[in-house]
Amino acid sequence: MRLTTKGRFAVTAMADLTMSGGPGPVTMAAISERQKISLSYLEQLFGKLRRSKIVESVRGPGGGYYLARPPEQITIAEIILAVDEPLDATSCGGQGNCHDERQCITHDLWMGLNEKIYDYLASVTLRQLVDSQTTTSFHAMPVAMKKKDAKPTVLSV
Repeated sequence: MRLTTKGRFAVTAMADLTMSGGPGPVTMAAISERQKISLSYLEQLFGKLRRSKIVESVRGPGGGYYLARPPEQITIAEIILAVDEPLDATSCGGQGNCHDERQCITHDLWMGLNEKIYDYLASVTLRQLVDSQTTTSFHAMPVAMKKKDAKPTVLSV
């Protein structure tokens, strides 16, 4: 899987939006400042997130973005896919033409990995991600995520 900066920043921005969201919308400038992500980059990401109906926007003074659905209904996989990040560990983009226009001998292995990665990211909601951060007081702690409705489990280090 090639998870690029685009996917990482989109998830980070969405976690920030969830944590900072209150009665009103959150500005991209505030997210940019807190997370040290370029404002122009955030504009691109939020445009894609809005088109995917993950966020909604309010224009004008006091405007910004807010979640289109509750955070427990938004998965990390959905965020990454919304910003056009392919979840693919194969060298052929899943086409099966990786070795002289034929499927390579490890193709099924990488396709299986793709499925596991997607299943994992689809099982983690934005709510779980944010809750894992607030319960650890923003300290970096390894977190084992379980199924969509399960609570995150902080692993001891």
